[in-house]
Amino acid sequence: MGGFEGHLYPGLSLFFYGLYHARLVSRALICNYPVQYLPRHPWSKGRWARLRQIHYVGLVKILSACILVAQELHNIHGQFVLISKIYHQRNFLYRKQWQHLTLYITFFLSGCVDVVSQNMLPQRCAALEQGAQALGMFLFLPLMVSHMQDSEGVELQSHILLTQAIFLLALVVIAELWAPDVLQLWVMKAFFYMMTGSWLIQIGFMLYKPISGYKWMDDDKNNIIFVTTFFCWHVASIAILMIWVYGFSFLWYCYIC
Repeated sequence: MGGFEGHLYPGLSLFFYGLYHARLVSRALICNYPVQYLPRHPWSKGRWARLRQIHYVGLVKILSACILVAQELHNIHGQFVLISKIYHQRNFLYRKQWQHLTLYITFFLSGCVDVVSQNMLPQRCAALEQGAQALGMFLFLPLMVSHMQDSEGVELQSHILLTQAIFLLALVVIAELWAPDVLQLWVMKAFFYMMTGSWLIQIGFMLYKPISGYKWMDDDKNNIIFVTTFFCWHVASIAILMIWVYGFSFLWYCYIC
């Protein structure tokens, strides 16, 4: 996730995916729906009747993964290879880019599993979808740990906090495999998805486009300490956002819709 765009686009994808889950769990709590099995529109006749029955979440995942891969490949200058063959040496090249692509491919596969399970199988297999999602998080965590090895200062501190959020998200997603219908896990999953996405966007602004116009200094301890403070503000902001989503959903489903 190099560069500003490399943090912005994945962050937006994770944030909106978490926002989607926040809407799902809010509707489940308000309307007493099963959170895993979305209510389908009743069958109707007409040219577009079948399209109303399709779940588009998996398709959006696939599209997002393709955009992220295209963005990553666009920023690579020169020949994109795995191992160099110069002067009889075998050196690995573009290690961070290969890490990013590995992560995006897992998101792509998760989207494919969602599409097959929700739209093609005779009966939806939610366990398969959750297994693919857990696999993506299981790979995300070690990739982020290795991603920090040559970081320092503000970049290192911000990525440590990001890894902490990813670790908690991975725990929730894995626990969901054994307790798929527990609403508390869905609330936590929505929270950590949005937290990870928003903080990833914030890292992009801090490292590449600081709002103040002044670069964050790695040798200033005040800057490093404030990164943690800013992360705590993000946690509080996401909690307030989830309350707002629930409140808006309550008004929508109880009084408007």
